[in-house]
Amino acid sequence: MATSRVIAPYGTWPSAITPELISGRNVQLSQVRVDGADTYWVEGRATQGGRQVLLHRRSDGITQEILPMTPENELVDVRTRVHEYGGKAYAVAEGVVVVSHGGDGRVYKLEPAGARRTLVPLTPAIGHRYADFTIDTVRGLVYAVRERHTPEGVINDLVAIPLDGSAGREADEIRVIVSGPDFVAAPDLNPAGTMLSWMEWDHPHMPWNSSRLCVANLDFEGHAVDKQVICGGENCSVVEPRWSPGGDLVYVCDQTGYWNLYRVEGLADGKPRVRPLHPADRTFSVAMWIIGLHTYDFLDEDHIVCSWAVDGIWHLGSIRLANGECEEWPIGWQPSGNVATSAGRVVLLAENDTHRPAVIEVSGGDVTVLRRSSDERMDDQDVSVAKEISWEAGDGQTVYGFYYAPHSTTHQGPEGELPPLVVSVHSGPTAAARSGLDLRVQFWTSRGFAVLDVNYRGSTAYGRAYREALDGLWGIAEVEDIASGVRYLTEQGLVDPERVAVRGASAGGYSALRAVERSDVFSAATSAFGVTDLAGLRAETHKFERYYVDRLVGVDGSSPAGQAELARRSPLNNVGTNPAPLLLLQGDSDPVVPLKQAQQLYEARLAAGLPTALKIYEGEGHGLRLATSIRDAIATELCFYQQVFGLPVEQPELVNISA
Repeated sequence: MATSRVIAPYGTWPSAITPELISGRNVQLSQVRVDGADTYWVEGRATQGGRQVLLHRRSDGITQEILPMTPENELVDVRTRVHEYGGKAYAVAEGVVVVSHGGDGRVYKLEPAGARRTLVPLTPAIGHRYADFTIDTVRGLVYAVRERHTPEGVINDLVAIPLDGSAGREADEIRVIVSGPDFVAAPDLNPAGTMLSWMEWDHPHMPWNSSRLCVANLDFEGHAVDKQVICGGENCSVVEPRWSPGGDLVYVCDQTGYWNLYRVEGLADGKPRVRPLHPADRTFSVAMWIIGLHTYDFLDEDHIVCSWAVDGIWHLGSIRLANGECEEWPIGWQPSGNVATSAGRVVLLAENDTHRPAVIEVSGGDVTVLRRSSDERMDDQDVSVAKEISWEAGDGQTVYGFYYAPHSTTHQGPEGELPPLVVSVHSGPTAAARSGLDLRVQFWTSRGFAVLDVNYRGSTAYGRAYREALDGLWGIAEVEDIASGVRYLTEQGLVDPERVAVRGASAGGYSALRAVERSDVFSAATSAFGVTDLAGLRAETHKFERYYVDRLVGVDGSSPAGQAELARRSPLNNVGTNPAPLLLLQGDSDPVVPLKQAQQLYEARLAAGLPTALKIYEGEGHGLRLATSIRDAIATELCFYQQVFGLPVEQPELVNISA
């Protein structure tokens, strides 16, 4: 028998989704790999200080951590800081594991089947960073991206590290394979072991703007000779080069406006022939913020298993190498990370409307969940399911997003009352919101808030033209997209126009700050490690993004005119344009957006008499990893909105809004 729901104001409903649940009983899954019948992945554990742990699932179903302590008796943190954002921090081949330890930055080798389960240092402890490993068992080498921070600047190159441990004692044993370009990534070895492929790019570009695909022959010692540029260049992004079992080179390129798959035949005989595999208005990769993308793999000699996005929704399927025929697999899950194959089975990171990210295996059409990101399961009836929506911005641009209505099986809002709205602005800005189950979204909807997740101009998954529509207009175009989304929901009668908060992190934090400057639709804003001073960011940011601000703002930031425009678009210089209450969340060790950016805005707003709160998290960088920090940030933000929207405050001591 159905029971009536309790009537209570929106934003006050009790919820089982607590900050403790989000921070304490979940892991962040990433870096799925396979090696024969074995499966590997990395788990980020907030309860262990954010440590990233390598898990190994054997063919008999037994899953365990496999990495022993380092020779210095440290637990291994599977992490790399190449480009600051990291990415592929381990590789496995024929049972040999190579891993980057975030603690000392060294690379270690483990042979799990060996008699001695010890970690062998492959690189010296001299502060260099390594990532994107490819193991060459024939030559006894591992190819890797190396990043050196020197007094002359940051140098990136492609190197060969001996697997015998000799370079762990003598750095000169590490051989440079590719040098010269500002950046290199994605080394891969052909099946015969005679050729190496990689991608490279130079300042002022980002890899999703302009990059090159290169190949070279390998001699017996592993030196690369006779380099060829196969594809890429100005206004062409080429990513994810990978060799097929038959010896052809496959890659992803957006020369037609979408990241599509291509195949290069005839490289071995010196007569390369390039052809598209499946030309379509589909996105087969993502912006390479992290190193080591792996959105497709080879099912067999005739088929690729791949993921692709259409209008922000991700799909899984196969493409026939001979004729490009594409078949979607109706598995009920959306790919959300690596796709890896071995012996007919497909393992990937995936999610759907009612399940958080999980490592799943697809074999014979059946799906098996190997590892969930949380043992806590939400009942499907308790989930607010994403609704894909689009609207028109003031300048006529079609904008996309996902709307989540307030939802509870036990409570409902009073008749005639509309719910408050939380607008989420993803970081990147070339990232994209996805529609899979996210407890952070359900945290709001289960309490009676509506949520709008905006895929503003610049977002990946809608083609190159949409991604580049933000170039030159950062802080302007996406702000219009965000504000027009609020107006659209208001016109539909779905949300309360007097209670609208905008929130974002990193670049999303900058956009949230600009949104309250340039629009009157927002009642409050939260910025987590968001950019407040563009000129300061440009001067202090890391090598990877050194010229990115110039492209986004459309200026030469070193010129007087460019510096003036950077100042005009900096929230720090527009403090008095909107009195909306502001919450700033910031780590004290952020290498991307330094702490002083938040502190300067906080002090300027206090001086202007504007309501502002600042929470600083000790030991945190660009993003929160510690369970205590995550818990506090979520509770603080809830308390902040409760205060601003005039709702009962659960823990009033969490936020003291000054001014």
